[in-house]
Amino acid sequence: MDLLRRIAQRSPDPYAPLLLGRDLSLSLRDVLSASSVSLSKVRPGEVTALVGGFDAESVATFLRLLDLGAIVMPLTPDTAPQHEEFLQTGQASAVIADGVLKRLPGPEQEHPLLASLRERGEGGLVLFTSGTTGRPKAILHGARRFLARYDTPRPAMRTIALLRFDHIGGLNTLLHTLFNGGVSITPSSLAPDAVMRDVVAFSAELLPATPTFLRLLLMGGLLETPPPSLKLVTYGTERMDAGTLERLCAALPEVDFRQTYGMSELGILRIHSRARDSLWMQVGGEGVETRVVHGMLDIKAENRMIGYLNAPQPFDAEGWLATGDLVETDGPWVRIVGRQGDVVNVGGLKVMPEEVERAALALDGVLLAKAWGRPNPVTGQHVELVCRMAVEPATPEERKECLRALRRALAERLPNHAVPQRILLDGVAVNHRMKLT
Repeated sequence: MDLLRRIAQRSPDPYAPLLLGRDLSLSLRDVLSASSVSLSKVRPGEVTALVGGFDAESVATFLRLLDLGAIVMPLTPDTAPQHEEFLQTGQASAVIADGVLKRLPGPEQEHPLLASLRERGEGGLVLFTSGTTGRPKAILHGARRFLARYDTPRPAMRTIALLRFDHIGGLNTLLHTLFNGGVSITPSSLAPDAVMRDVVAFSAELLPATPTFLRLLLMGGLLETPPPSLKLVTYGTERMDAGTLERLCAALPEVDFRQTYGMSELGILRIHSRARDSLWMQVGGEGVETRVVHGMLDIKAENRMIGYLNAPQPFDAEGWLATGDLVETDGPWVRIVGRQGDVVNVGGLKVMPEEVERAALALDGVLLAKAWGRPNPVTGQHVELVCRMAVEPATPEERKECLRALRRALAERLPNHAVPQRILLDGVAVNHRMKLT
């Protein structure tokens, strides 16, 4: 598909730094000549898994596979325990890891969506959802439709590549950089202090992050001295709360904040925020339509996925996807208030977990919070909450007092039916995509 040629034509200087990091400085010329893996045995339309990251070898191999018309399954070492499942679900017949290509037996019966893509003579991508709400779904994209969004030139920036190689947001950062002559900066680690050191060291202008990661920056005091190069922070993949956004805007008064909205099923969509400190947004862009049906956001997008390889197809006959995101509307603006499947029914009264999390995050000392519903023999369901404190209680008595204080504070801020019946101080985890699990 001449992907390498298209990228080279759009590059103003093939010798300018493109990928930066600790002990890493690579130009487009370096990347295009880096892959040492022999791909002579990879057939067009073959699902080929690639375990890697934002290094020259992985990026070069990724681009070469797409150019060959392969269906690429990008994976990272972080998800190694799930790789066997991913390879089987995605019907991979080859895997590349550590510069070595290994053949796999392949499936006994070909998935019809893969067969259809191969019949069109087109390569593609297999991506997996994070699986935080169940089994990861295998998402199949056609390469032509997926890459069409990069045909329109966009502003180039020096961007921290916080999202990973197997995430649609991470691939979007990479491809946007390649097609527009920007610079992608690979942080030395995902630890918040290390990322901020790299923002300063490499004069990063754009930080795409999750709300969880941004809360960690605030609680760690890492924004007390604003990085002089930083111009834009984008946040997405999770719901942001107004309190956190307000504190971020105060900490970085010269930095613009923009909400992003995207799904692996639909790709990265263009978003217009009402203001830097507002959660109201418009979802749109070329080839995108939206509507709100019974309080839920539906989207139709030209660059959508072909379908799931391990789940029923989510699109209706007209191509609309019910996102599951519950929204409020104000004219053309929408604001996400929760997920349809997350609503907790307490004795007939509805509770949004986000409402409880927002109240917890507003309390001094609460670093992270996650709420959910549990079965209750009397009320049908009740709310439970897990918190991570900025300073963990050192003794059992301190722990008990911390829990009592949390209950008292939440009882003052929430209606009775929304007050958590159980609060835990352990169990909030952050995955390799910097999202709560």
